Amino acid sequence: MSDPEHKEEILKESAKPVEENTTVQETPAGEKEKTPTEPVNGKTENGNQKKRKMLLVVAGIVIIIVIVVISAYILSLSPVATKGDAVFVYYTESFENGTIISSNMNSTDPLVFTIGNSSIITGFQDAVTGMSVNEVKTVDIPYTNAYGAYDPGLVQTLNRTGPIANKTFTPGQYYQVYYKPTNSYSKVKVLNVTPTTITWDANNPLVGYNLTFTIRLADLQTPS
Repeated sequence: MSDPEHKEEILKESAKPVEENTTVQETPAGEKEKTPTEPVNGKTENGNQKKRKMLLVVAGIVIIIVIVVISAYILSLSPVATKGDAVFVYYTESFENGTIISSNMNSTDPLVFTIGNSSIITGFQDAVTGMSVNEVKTVDIPYTNAYGAYDPGLVQTLNRTGPIANKTFTPGQYYQVYYKPTNSYSKVKVLNVTPTTITWDANNPLVGYNLTFTIRLADLQTPS
């Protein structure tokens, strides 16, 4: 016959829950357990941000290139001033040190001349040639392409007859003289005056100077 106490002990032992050999990883309270598909340390978000920034940079470069190409195309269609064209020009003329000599930039009266058929200095006509309407440029013109070198042969002593017989002249002052044979005007500086003669210098006051011009082409007319 079995011992009752021993049997009860055996039953108690068999009633114990069987422990499973399984390890469960605990997760801190309130924190979602990470899965392999979730970003780790924000690396996936950073990668997406870099891609977006790169796309924005590329798009910006493409836009700039398109604008440059369109602008170049439009300029290529614009007419440019060439020999024979009548041009309407605003300008500022100055010495090399920046001192302004003359300007019509703030006026409504442009300088109008025909390229290649004008008394305008060669350097200025060359500078306007090739410009398009509303283009602005600054050029340095050496005296050889401006008013040239001083010419002693342009100092003249004339008898006071004809149109200058009774005209009042003052030494040191500039006067505009009309030359009928060439149908042109010239500015002269009076050097000496006597009752019967006048001596003047027809050299331009700017001879021998290198000049700087800022030029804006306001309009041009091409001969038909």
